[in-house]
Amino acid sequence: MLLALLPFYAAAQQDTTKLRQVTISTSRAELLKSITPAQQLNSSQFIRYSAFNVADALRGFSGVNVKDYGGVGGLKTVSVRGLGANHTAVLLDGIQISDAENGQIDLGKFNLNNVQSITLFNGQSPDLLIPARSFASASVIAINTTKPALTSEKPYRITMGLIAGSFGLINPYLQWQQRLSNKWSFIVNTNTTNANGKYKYLTYNGSDYAEGERLGAAVRTQQVDGALYFNGNDSSKFNFRVNYYHADRGLPGAALLYVPPQQGQRLWNNDFFAQAGYQKKWDNGLRIMLNAKYANSYLHYLDPNFKNTLGYLDQQFRQHEYYQSAAVAYMLAKNWEISYAADIVINSMTANLPSFKYPTRTTVLNVIASNFKAGSFTLQGSLLNTNLVESVATGTTIPHRNVFSPTLVASFKLSEPLMLRAFYKSIFRVPTFNELYYNFITNTKLKPEFAHQYNVGAVYNKGLKGILDYITLTTDVYYNRVTDKIIYTPNVYAGSVFNIAKAEGLGADVGIRTEGKLGGAYKGIIAINYSYQRAMNISDPETSTYQNQLPYTPRHLLNVNAGVSKNGWGLYYNQMYSSLRFYNNNNSTATFDEYLPAYALADVSLIYKGKFSSLPVVLSAVVNNVFDQNYVVVRRYPMPGRSFRISFQITI
Repeated sequence: MLLALLPFYAAAQQDTTKLRQVTISTSRAELLKSITPAQQLNSSQFIRYSAFNVADALRGFSGVNVKDYGGVGGLKTVSVRGLGANHTAVLLDGIQISDAENGQIDLGKFNLNNVQSITLFNGQSPDLLIPARSFASASVIAINTTKPALTSEKPYRITMGLIAGSFGLINPYLQWQQRLSNKWSFIVNTNTTNANGKYKYLTYNGSDYAEGERLGAAVRTQQVDGALYFNGNDSSKFNFRVNYYHADRGLPGAALLYVPPQQGQRLWNNDFFAQAGYQKKWDNGLRIMLNAKYANSYLHYLDPNFKNTLGYLDQQFRQHEYYQSAAVAYMLAKNWEISYAADIVINSMTANLPSFKYPTRTTVLNVIASNFKAGSFTLQGSLLNTNLVESVATGTTIPHRNVFSPTLVASFKLSEPLMLRAFYKSIFRVPTFNELYYNFITNTKLKPEFAHQYNVGAVYNKGLKGILDYITLTTDVYYNRVTDKIIYTPNVYAGSVFNIAKAEGLGADVGIRTEGKLGGAYKGIIAINYSYQRAMNISDPETSTYQNQLPYTPRHLLNVNAGVSKNGWGLYYNQMYSSLRFYNNNNSTATFDEYLPAYALADVSLIYKGKFSSLPVVLSAVVNNVFDQNYVVVRRYPMPGRSFRISFQITI
């Protein structure tokens, strides 16, 4: 039906003024000029990092640790600065994607075909006109989707592509952008992924290797996303988005030496959400923003070999979320802006489990914020109030919470290229529904986790003349102190959860980036990011685990990305290193099975952007894990060795 309407829309366009195109040949520093630490990748850079999904793209950021169960369909979550995935908010076009059941967003399910940019903010976004919910996390991953940019002369754009590769991967996708009038436009994206998920791996017993094959990991996903946009002449903007995601995944069991992994476990997801947003600004400095969202998520887990009286485990969960937000910002003076935002979120969950609690959680968030500039000095502060009430059908639940969370941010520009910055942020998170009510690990006595973040850093960003176009240096040193930290020791679907009284983290993020001319038409780029994370259990000096590194937190992370391009061709090399990690608090290296060894991964990508019969085309080839490194990210879930991926895309 949509394709049938395309000729009509093409003929119905109104004339617009045509602007002369200007091509800027000199590359510019892309670091965000943010008073809080920020890192960004845009759509043209994803291929440089051999990224297939959002989780892959985030691996190149400082301070980011991706927890990956392996394969095309394996769960992929992100922890920033050792605080855990539950302290990281994920925003899609400014509205949070949430999961009250487990609190962690699977970033592996977000395809990059409709993503314009990915930005990571430590602390929070420097913009004051954001929902109150965006102030309520230790870090924010902001995913901005592609917006239609069309004219009356070319009122539509259709992009088709196919990605294929190892593990039986086939991923066709389609994007249709359409201009309806001067003010209205829409975009529709659809993609499907199919893979058998098979790959060989090695298990190690300290002196011997045994080869195994990952089976029962086939994945089939379908996703449809549509968005309608309005841009008024009076600066008003409106958008409405609907999204549906379906996944059918096999979950192979843990890999044990000489023991074939258990097969047959499956996981089905059916997720739907609809969201809308409105923004308007006036010449007097007033800005408003309204957002609303409804989300419905269904999860079905089957283990046909579970050892219970039935001989199998069949569990189904459904979540509903209702969300509304209003925000206003006003310029009191040219150098002083204030804002207020209020959000309400209602989350509920049902399940087919006996004696399930059927929880409903209502959260009301209010925040006031201020941003003041005086010459080279900027001071920003916010105070968030979180009021949370929870009810269950039977039994006990957590008590009512009313918490105030302050944030203070300051920056000082010593000179044009050099800026100093610092922030303090207090934040907390309540246990998720799974942590509280899942029948195997029910623990309604879990306490909320409170985190205090301290950060001091510097940014040097200077444009250059000569061989190099610019150089960007960033350094941030941070200290995190957490009370009643919630520790979750993972399994493929369930695990153990408990509080530890105190934890602290001391770390540093260092980055350098530059681009330049290599001679002739060749251009080069190099970006290096290094992170040091010392995340410790400091609950009791008398215990053997005192000052031990927290589970699944490497002390050292390094990412090096380098490439060269010429006339539409680009060749890029990406190297990632992670130091050893522990899967529990014991921190023992006495035997091979007590820690996860360090590993280094290398990826290579080749891309060509050109024309075929006057139509823009993009071709790429990627080799992941070039040197066939044998490694694990989550204990007993081996990652794939060398793999390949090719893609073709054409735009009409």
